[in-house]
Amino acid sequence: MNIIRYPAVAGMFYPEDPNELKNGIENFFNKIPKSPSLGKIYSLIVPHAGYIYSGQTAAYAYKLLKDNPVETIIIISPSHREYFQGISIYNGDFYRTPLGDVPINKELRNIITKNNKRIIVSERGHREEHAIEVQLPFLQTVLTKFSIVPIVIGDQRPEFCNDLIKTLSTSLRNENIILIASTDLSHYHPADAADQLDQIIIKDIEEFNHTKLMADIQNEKAEACGGGPAVVALATSKNLGADSVKILHHCNSGDITGDRSAVVGYLSAVTYRKI
Repeated sequence: MNIIRYPAVAGMFYPEDPNELKNGIENFFNKIPKSPSLGKIYSLIVPHAGYIYSGQTAAYAYKLLKDNPVETIIIISPSHREYFQGISIYNGDFYRTPLGDVPINKELRNIITKNNKRIIVSERGHREEHAIEVQLPFLQTVLTKFSIVPIVIGDQRPEFCNDLIKTLSTSLRNENIILIASTDLSHYHPADAADQLDQIIIKDIEEFNHTKLMADIQNEKAEACGGGPAVVALATSKNLGADSVKILHHCNSGDITGDRSAVVGYLSAVTYRKI
């Protein structure tokens, strides 16, 4: 019997009907100008809110993967609903969405968790977490065949993030893999204040400075609910050979709703090695 992680937020964060879901994603892509010509892509930083709020921003990143023969996607997520000390990779066989089942790369999961007690194989953090799930329909739309390693960071303190950076940097060499960091930015500030906070995150990412990004979040100079995943993606990408970062899109929920009194910020970015 396969162990399947069933959709937790279909019909809430994104459409439950497969045709409506796929058409909606394609509409996001159709609104984007031709994707820039980059070198080898190592990671994407993408938002994880409901598609009506952050789907267009996410699409700027995912469009880069169209016709890109990626074999495995590592998705790194915060844990919104379940705090635990450690890092969890889903213990099952598939993540399911309305577009079908996405297989877990068990071989790579075993490599990552080998000899690292902080990274466990478990359903902890995965059961109701939306930050991984909402990425999958985008991937199913742009890629034909791929597997995932879904990782939830239960504790985003530096020691846990640094441990994951070291493990991924040694485990992923010579692999045809892209990392995805799932994060939103500031939460529920007036739009002007939110933009000031978000610009700190943007600057740190643009400078490819994962150390400062972590420090700014730890010192509460900026906000990102998935700051840990973003730090891990930046540092690991650089260790594996990335030399450049590009911010693809930035907006907030007020841009969609018109209510700028208390907004949530969204960003998409890519790390790559120049051609």
